[in-house]
Amino acid sequence: TKTPPASILLKQAAKIAKGSAEPNREKVGSLTPAQIEEIAKIKLEDLNAADLAGATRIIKGTARSMGITVSES
Repeated sequence: TKTPPASILLKQAAKIAKGSAEPNREKVGSLTPAQIEEIAKIKLEDLNAADLAGATRIIKGTARSMGITVSES
């Protein structure tokens, strides 16, 4: 069976009910790089990525499109 959608995992990690309607203007939460990496590890087998770094970039893009910021520290 497949893993849960990335958006569900991101919402759970950020502790938010839903993503932003306007992600370029309204930010609804933030995650650390470690949290993004954990989600990427869970989703790695389902994503079209060669390695963990590629999967992490995909998850970061999904978070960005939901209005979730990813801190760089």
